[in-house]
Amino acid sequence: MRKKITIVGSGMVGGTTAQRLAERGYADIVMVDVVDGLAQGKALDLAEAGPIVGFDCRIVGGTVPPGPRNDYELTANSDVVVFTSGAPRKPGMSRDDLLFTNQRIVEQNVKEIARHSPNCILLMVNNPLDAMAQLALKVSGFPKQRVVGQAGVLDTARFRTFLAWELGVSVESVNAYVLGGHGDDMVPLTSYTTAAGVPVSKLIPKERLDAIVERARKGGQEMVDLLKTGSAFQAPSAAVAQMVDSILLDKKQILPCSAYLQGEYGIQDLFVGVPVKLGARGVEEVVQIDLSQEEQAALHRTTASVRSLVQKMGLMGL
Repeated sequence: MRKKITIVGSGMVGGTTAQRLAERGYADIVMVDVVDGLAQGKALDLAEAGPIVGFDCRIVGGTVPPGPRNDYELTANSDVVVFTSGAPRKPGMSRDDLLFTNQRIVEQNVKEIARHSPNCILLMVNNPLDAMAQLALKVSGFPKQRVVGQAGVLDTARFRTFLAWELGVSVESVNAYVLGGHGDDMVPLTSYTTAAGVPVSKLIPKERLDAIVERARKGGQEMVDLLKTGSAFQAPSAAVAQMVDSILLDKKQILPCSAYLQGEYGIQDLFVGVPVKLGARGVEEVVQIDLSQEEQAALHRTTASVRSLVQKMGLMGL
C-alpha cells in the first residue's frame, strides 16, 4: 500500500512541498487549508501535472476548521503529517513575533491531526519552529520520537550555499552542520565544516568566515526583506522533502533537526536543533558530537531563547 502524507497549510511552503513530494511518486498526498478552495485548487492543479511530469500518486485537497467545512477525514491514517500552517513573517518581524498567533493555529489543528492519524510522525515547519514543535508534542500526546521540527536542514543548506559561493566550488563538496534554535542565534559549527574534507577555517579567512556565519544566521530575514510579502518557500520545502524521504524510505540519514532533548548536550526537556538519525520510527537517535567550549556556550545561549518562548506559552514541565 502506498504511503500517505498530509500537508496542513497550502500556502507557498505547503504548496511547494506538495509538488516536491508528488514528483517523488512514493506517497499519496492530502492538502488541507483553512481557506475554502485553496487546497482543493492546488491539489487539482498538481494532479493534472502528473501525466506530463510522470507521477501517478493520488492528490486531494480539503478545508479544515475554523473554515466553513471540516475535511479532516481526508487526512485519516496518514504516515507523515507536515504542518506548515501559520502566519508568515513580514519585514521587521522576527520569528518570535509569530508566537501567539501560531500557537492558536497549532492548538486548533494538532489535536485533530492526532485523533485522525494517531500513528503518524508529525513534522513541524511553522515559526517559531522549536517552540511550535514543543507545543505540538504536548497537544498531540505523541511520544517524543514522533514529533520533529524542520530547522537545521534548511539552515545548513543556506550555510553550505554561501560557503560554496565563497570558495567557488560545488555545494556537494561542502559539508556542514547548523545546530541550535531556528532563530538568529543558531549555531553554525565551523569546526565540523569542510570543503572536500578540508576544514573551511583553512580555506577562508576568519573575518570572511564570520561574515558567512552571520549571513547564514540571518538567512530567513534576508529572504523576508527581499520578498516583502512573504518568506522563503523553495529551500524550506526542499528541506521538508529530504526529511520525509528519510522517514518514509527509512533511510536513517543523520540530519540536523529540532528534537526533544532529555539530557543530551546538557539540555533538558526542550526542542533544539541537533544531529539526529531520522528513519521510519521518526527520531531514532540523537547523535551527540563533541563541541568546543565556544560552540557549547553558543548552543546553550540559543537554548535559553527557545526556553523563554516555551515559558511564555506555559509549556515548561511537559
